[in-house]
Amino acid sequence: MVLLRFAPSPTGPLHLGGLRMALYNHLFAKKHGGKWILRIEDTDATRYVPGSVEGIRKALDWAGMEYDFGPGKNGPHAPYYQSERLDLYKEYSKKLLDTGHAYRCFCSMDRLADVREKLARTGSNATYDRECLHLTEEEVARRVKAGEKSIVRLNGTQLPARPTGVDLIFGQLKDAHASLATDPILLKSDLFPTYHLASVVDDHEMGITHVLRGEEWLPSLPLHLDLYAALKLAPPQFAHLPILLNADGSKMSKRNGDVQVEDYIRRGWEPVSVLNWLALAGWGAKHNPNDHPHPEGTPCTHTHTDAPDSTAVYTLPELITEFDLSAVTHRNSSLDPMKLEYLNKQHLLRERGTPEGLRGVAERVHGYVKESFPESPYTSTGMIEKAIELLEGRLTNLKELPIHAYYLFEEPDLGSEEAREMRGMFDPVDREKVLSAVHAKLAALPTPWTPETEGELQKVLHGVRKEIKVPTKVFMKTLRHALTGFKDGPSIPDIVRVLGPERTLGRLKRQLEGESEV
Repeated sequence: MVLLRFAPSPTGPLHLGGLRMALYNHLFAKKHGGKWILRIEDTDATRYVPGSVEGIRKALDWAGMEYDFGPGKNGPHAPYYQSERLDLYKEYSKKLLDTGHAYRCFCSMDRLADVREKLARTGSNATYDRECLHLTEEEVARRVKAGEKSIVRLNGTQLPARPTGVDLIFGQLKDAHASLATDPILLKSDLFPTYHLASVVDDHEMGITHVLRGEEWLPSLPLHLDLYAALKLAPPQFAHLPILLNADGSKMSKRNGDVQVEDYIRRGWEPVSVLNWLALAGWGAKHNPNDHPHPEGTPCTHTHTDAPDSTAVYTLPELITEFDLSAVTHRNSSLDPMKLEYLNKQHLLRERGTPEGLRGVAERVHGYVKESFPESPYTSTGMIEKAIELLEGRLTNLKELPIHAYYLFEEPDLGSEEAREMRGMFDPVDREKVLSAVHAKLAALPTPWTPETEGELQKVLHGVRKEIKVPTKVFMKTLRHALTGFKDGPSIPDIVRVLGPERTLGRLKRQLEGESEV
């Protein structure tokens, strides 16, 4: 069975790069009928940030990516915190010591710093002079028994023969050992492992078949393959994903930029849109409408070859179906916020296309609308559904709803700068003529308005305009000012329909009576 792992460090909130890494592991696992593990790499206590694991799990839950094994779940691969697996690393380091593929180093921090400095001055790429490699077994045993602190290093002079590395994205690789530290540290003096030893041991013990991780680990692959060979273990297959960059081309970091997943949750972005956005950053997803069937009469909602691949619209199940690791580019990819806006708008349009979908969208934003208008009696789910339909393609993010359609939930602010500017554009005589005629005509309609009446509103308003002989622009702008206080927006008949007779007539009447700009 295909088994992958997403192995973040608990050093702060999950950022977009981490979510993308989890997503690619999820897509690959599910595409191949496999599973994936959430493993917490918490061996560096100095960088641990309390609450990080809870934040990571919350972000994955928000994204709808459920891991198969990991914290909070029983499974055959537990424990899932590396800090709870220290005996394993000690056991494997002993195997390496016993076979001569590793050795103990007793050098102090001061001596190591001096050695690095001296080697650098000579122009050497080496980082250690292998002073402790030549200690006898008796000397090592004596110093260990005396309680001297030591670390365990890989013995770079005893590397076993093995095939060169192959990456599922970058292909055949050169073994660039020269770029690695001299005899890298495997086990620290506090008996905590370095990433190199821990990842190799855990991936083997957990039965990981494929390792998908960031390109920054590509230079370490020769070292990891050396460890597999020294331990006589079969390595998994590796795929190193190019780094995700900020829009300005800078490297994504938890400490810099607007990259934390929790920020995107707070701002109301749809999880499916964020996943869509991240998946296509560096993945050339191609789609042919003939690749999969659609029910008769149902159009394919994907973006096809006439649109950029990076803005193709996919749900998570569709991403799983379409995902192809061989289509991942070798180049680093930057995130364009405009693409997220586009994708979010498309997903909202797509979801609200059915009554059930529209109700689901309305229910998701219901709490936020009520919070925005705590005194309003017009914040029902039904009114929110009407507001979403009214705004049509104008809605990029659900949290924009109280901004773009606030006049549906409370009285318009006719004292705003925009509304005052609009008022100054009207001739007072024309304004009163429009408001009076429309009020009289709408008041004469039987109430409650039936769907047939609502369907005739455009015709009714058009008839009023012809009757009073006011230019269309003046007519519509006058009504838009009285009903919304905005210069632009949905059509006036649609706004009247959603507001209904009581609220529409009330606003027109107050304007006629001079209760405006207050």
